[in-house]
Amino acid sequence: MTAPHDPYHAARTELASLRTQVSGVRGSIISGVDGLLVLHDLLTQAEPHDLAALAAAAYGIGRTCGAALNQGGFSECTVRSQGGYFAVYAIGEMALLAVLGDDGLNVARLHIEARAAAARLATQLNAQAMQQNLL
Repeated sequence: MTAPHDPYHAARTELASLRTQVSGVRGSIISGVDGLLVLHDLLTQAEPHDLAALAAAAYGIGRTCGAALNQGGFSECTVRSQGGYFAVYAIGEMALLAVLGDDGLNVARLHIEARAAAARLATQLNAQAMQQNLL
């Protein structure tokens, strides 16, 4: 008997890869721009649904700033607190990648890896949407 296909396998791999490739990453989530959690890969006690809501809030503020300043749509935003970082990246126009990092997070490396991951996730999401439209 074969195991059921996991439609999120590639996305789970992307999240795990961020955690292993970037020093200081404590986990990440994928959510809709509406704040609904899609999936997560967290090593902390942080509540994934709360992170999804925070990602949507960061997206909303970023989108509003971009529009008010005539700088275009949301791409990413990084918040640094005393104990760590919270970064949010657009996955196309309908989803978000949010990354939680500790105070030792290599932010430059995170931006390089997370931007590339968000682009790959957007491609996967578009391919899945096109496939569903064909069915």
